[in-house]
Amino acid sequence: MAVATLISKPVSASLSSSMYQPLKKKPLPAGQPREWYVSHNRRLKAMRLAIALLDSGVYHPATADNRTIRATAENIGIHPPSDTTCRMVRALIRYGR
Repeated sequence: MAVATLISKPVSASLSSSMYQPLKKKPLPAGQPREWYVSHNRRLKAMRLAIALLDSGVYHPATADNRTIRATAENIGIHPPSDTTCRMVRALIRYGR
């Protein structure tokens, strides 16, 4: 009986290091009202927190209380979120299911 062997190609060092590089930040468009920038940054923060919570195993909005979300923010090194941002994080977890 013949046995097939599976050989994987090694990933080059330049390819593997570029796969996980963060995107370069672009400046925000000028001329928007201040509320637009505030809500934009709040949405970005909520997305970062939702991703971190999902990576840590919090999959249900009921288990993501404000204390858990703020502890996660401290762990990933961002400022503690407001109550509004915490609600947005729970909404992202809820609607992502």
